Amino acid sequence: MKKFFEDIKKDIQFKSAGPGKKLSEATSSKPQAVQSNASAKPRHAPTEGAQRAGAAALARIEQKQRPRVQTSQDAIRNQVKRELEAEAAATAAEQKTTDIEAVTDPTCFSVSGVFFTCPLTGETVTKSNRELHIKEAILMRFAEDPVEASIMMIHTFNKDREKVKAAIDIINKYIENICKNPAEEKYRKIKVSNKIFQEKVRGIEGSREFLQALGFESTQLPVDGQEGTEEFLVLAQPDEDALEQIKKRRDALQEAEPVRATLDRQPQAFRPSPHATRFELPPDFYNLTAEELKREQQLRSEVVERNAMLRTKAMREKDEQRERRKYNYTLLRVRLPDGNLLQGTFLARERVSVLYQFVRECLVDDWQPFELMAPGGQKLKEEEEVALNECNLAPAALLTFAWDAGVQADIAAAGKQNSSVLKPELMDNIKTLS
Repeated sequence: MKKFFEDIKKDIQFKSAGPGKKLSEATSSKPQAVQSNASAKPRHAPTEGAQRAGAAALARIEQKQRPRVQTSQDAIRNQVKRELEAEAAATAAEQKTTDIEAVTDPTCFSVSGVFFTCPLTGETVTKSNRELHIKEAILMRFAEDPVEASIMMIHTFNKDREKVKAAIDIINKYIENICKNPAEEKYRKIKVSNKIFQEKVRGIEGSREFLQALGFESTQLPVDGQEGTEEFLVLAQPDEDALEQIKKRRDALQEAEPVRATLDRQPQAFRPSPHATRFELPPDFYNLTAEELKREQQLRSEVVERNAMLRTKAMREKDEQRERRKYNYTLLRVRLPDGNLLQGTFLARERVSVLYQFVRECLVDDWQPFELMAPGGQKLKEEEEVALNECNLAPAALLTFAWDAGVQADIAAAGKQNSSVLKPELMDNIKTLS
């Protein structure tokens, strides 16, 4: 645009300079008369107003291209804007922290958290500490039984089951060759730099410890065709008893399973309460983060609208599956005939039969048949292989307990009465729901 106005100015200056001259013509101080048609109007130079307008247009263009120089007022305005934005961000962060603290305040929860029992030590540990506790327990076991500890280490420390299986297959091949050819030294030596060993075995935690527990020792040996030595794992020639022991340890390695902490159900009895259906669950019960939990509360209002829509069976099943995956655990309460409540923690994917077994173990008269009914009066059948979350019992629910009517009639006819429903150890620690 700037170039356009400059070209206009040059054209005006050129035309106002008068008629052109040939280089071959003599220079004359008199300008030649300009012949013009009588009907044509003479061309005049731009007026002073036109020139001012052009100059103003050029100034506007140049002003747009130049960076604006900030005045002191601009600097003050920007500084105030930055401070307001920082204050708003701090307020939002504080509000967010308050919301999360309100959700995660342990004094508000129906249960303090999800706990597990270590099968090696018998200690109760939190969900976040269970893996670390198990690892420490396995490492401590090396002093007592290095073979058992290394087997646990292989199956527990490594999460990729396919890689674990591949490593066990290679170790099994080593042992088979030794058992078939115990006198052959080449079968009792494992070259550490061997490609198969490097790719399949070395990367599995506990594999080297297991080989060493079998009797392999690290040794530097010369290699044919190259200078220097390399590391080998070498096993001394075993006798018959040693071979049998190696076979048993190989079988133990193949049959072992990962060490997993078992869920502590934290059985708790409560007195009759109008708050039996009120649940405040800690974040451990969910697959969701704290922010997602807050959003989940907002989305509950949308469920009613979505249920009112005309949806296909496939759409409903997809929504139900997505809903079930949100919860890892479920907190269940059972209202007993005497009004007391029994509470326990379960995996959301556990079967209904596990719930029946839990209740039965807490009863004084555990031999008596009983029924459990879900909210809405749905009877839960112990023999059906149905998961708790498939019965809409996650993440929490209140169930109703009922004795078998026929058995109760026989007890009444015999003149007997049921004493306390729950075992004394539970009734001794009974609490009140707040």
